[in-house]
Amino acid sequence: METLTVPPGVGHKTLLYSELVTQLEGMKADIAILGMPYGSAYGPRSFTNDQTNAPQAIRDVTDRIVRAPEHYDFDIDGPMLQGRSDVRFVDCGDVMPDLTKPGDHHRKAELAVRHILKGGGLPIVLGGDHGITNPILRAFDEVGPITLVQVDAHLDWRDEVDGVRDGLSSPIRRASELPFVKDIIQIGLRAQGSGRPTEYKAAVDYGATLISAYELHEVGMRAVLDRIPAGGNYYLTIDADGLDPTIMPAVDGPAPGGVTFVQARALIHGLVQKGRVVGMDIVEIQPAKDTATKLTCVTAGRLIVNLIGSTIKAGYFDKKSAR
Repeated sequence: METLTVPPGVGHKTLLYSELVTQLEGMKADIAILGMPYGSAYGPRSFTNDQTNAPQAIRDVTDRIVRAPEHYDFDIDGPMLQGRSDVRFVDCGDVMPDLTKPGDHHRKAELAVRHILKGGGLPIVLGGDHGITNPILRAFDEVGPITLVQVDAHLDWRDEVDGVRDGLSSPIRRASELPFVKDIIQIGLRAQGSGRPTEYKAAVDYGATLISAYELHEVGMRAVLDRIPAGGNYYLTIDADGLDPTIMPAVDGPAPGGVTFVQARALIHGLVQKGRVVGMDIVEIQPAKDTATKLTCVTAGRLIVNLIGSTIKAGYFDKKSAR
């Protein structure tokens, strides 16, 4: 029986007071946190960049995200788990790389998510840079068709950078190649990233729905939700730089004018009601740049709380409903 994850080593042992479970084969859970600190580095210096510290940094502000899980939370109209003792909420620890087997952590992450899905769980993945999304997304081949919804300042359609095709600039290009990914919606685009006019053309030619932050602010999130196909299986990937740096400052490329917390919350609640959210990741946080209040990690945690509370409230984990 292969060991796929390791327990968090320091600080809070789990996110949001969840149960620690690192034996994933045969596990039954409703909501499962998984840390994936490492993606595919573009070079030696980027392999250990500060984003690798983000999963534990988010766990470590648990008591700032939720002071007590049984207290009433106005974001979700009830306690975090909605008073449901039958909902199993676990933290599966972190998928770590093996330097003797380069890239094998991608296989482990995919397999870990497959175990979570097989056990009826909703995986919530803590990155790491945005290169972690596709190893995770590949595990959803039996869940599809998938509608991929991205919150990001950047396009992420590079085919390769320095010969690396699964890096942080390429997750949406790689996702577009997966046969079970049916629609791609990208929200919050603004400023300048690694994308060139050729990548923009590739996204348009594919048929991705590109919604700039400025269009979002003009029309509102409800209008954006109306453009997302109804009744889908939604995978939500949130790059911290997609949100405005006033609430998520600890990123590599802050750009003013981003998605607000209220808009991101509306997106989560809207997707939960519109179809079924089958997974989510949050990536690209650099904890060393966070403020004294750890606002970036707290904001990430509050988005997770909104997903947890809204899915429970929507009946996702009612035992009488189909898995």
